Amino acid sequence: MAQKVLAATTRLRPSSSSSSPIYTALARLTKRNSSHRLLSSSSRNTTTLAMSSSSASSAVAAGPLENPRAVVKKVLAESQPEGQGATVRRSIGRHELRNLDPFLMLDEFSVSKPAGFPDHPHRGFETVTYMLDGAFTHQDFSGHKGTIRTGDVQWMTAGRGIVHSEMPASDGVQKGLQLWINLSSKDKMIEPRYQELQSKDISRAEKDGVEVRIIAGEAFGVRSPVYTRTPTMYMDFTMQPGSQLHQPIPEGWNAFVYIIEGEGVFGSEKAAPASAHHCLVLGASGDGLSVWNKSGAPLRFALAAGQPLKEPVVQQGPFVMNTRAEIQQAMEDYYYGKNGFEKASQWSSST
Repeated sequence: MAQKVLAATTRLRPSSSSSSPIYTALARLTKRNSSHRLLSSSSRNTTTLAMSSSSASSAVAAGPLENPRAVVKKVLAESQPEGQGATVRRSIGRHELRNLDPFLMLDEFSVSKPAGFPDHPHRGFETVTYMLDGAFTHQDFSGHKGTIRTGDVQWMTAGRGIVHSEMPASDGVQKGLQLWINLSSKDKMIEPRYQELQSKDISRAEKDGVEVRIIAGEAFGVRSPVYTRTPTMYMDFTMQPGSQLHQPIPEGWNAFVYIIEGEGVFGSEKAAPASAHHCLVLGASGDGLSVWNKSGAPLRFALAAGQPLKEPVVQQGPFVMNTRAEIQQAMEDYYYGKNGFEKASQWSSST
């Protein structure tokens, strides 16, 4: 969502009231030539594969970590308008935290009909949508369509190109998280694909007052079935009052916490508590994350960590590549309907 969700196709001139970079980028492209304007067949089938062999295992430590990672940055995700009448709280992707290799953006979204994220393109990265409450319907220009509901996950690899929409599928407020994960230069032009997991199929475990839903990676000796092309761990923890957690994180991986509800103490038992809607960046040194719930209410947070790609990042709205020339090529491919965007000009999502 977010920058991608503000939606613009070359068939529709973006609203002047929008401030998203995607509107600016695509409007600029449209202006340059007003006279012009793939998913592989396998991408129509949802796939669930074994965890990448390049992703490190991370079993939960039996006791306190010898050297837990410290919190080195704290960013409040402030509300901002996005898409078509939608609201998101952005943490990664704000000027205070432009990106955290390999993570490009994190939005907590809150959307009610008729708002949403109409037709828009992507190239060069992955989006992971995790529904916290409600339902969203996704459809793309190659015929893939589906609805994810509370607790479900869609892991979409945009690769060389996707045009899709994401819209509320039920009444009331629909809430969730969307994480953008970068792809390495060798993977940016692969065919798009999907992995979708219903809530009942997500790996989970519980120990000593701590519950975890394992979207990617391993915790409490339980592993997710999701394949991560960019080695990643992504988990949803709920801690009861008085509980503590000591979760290893692979050495060299960048990591952050996003607090969904409640408050907790992160990194050091003497640290000040952090509360909902804060993103906590963990330091590079240390063997994992330690958390204490000293409050009288449950604490819920997402933990994500990934192996840094250490490559240049050039982003223009919904396109993320390695060079400015590749961004220009992506915009032209979308505009002229080629190199993965052949179906773009003939497609629009159904309402």
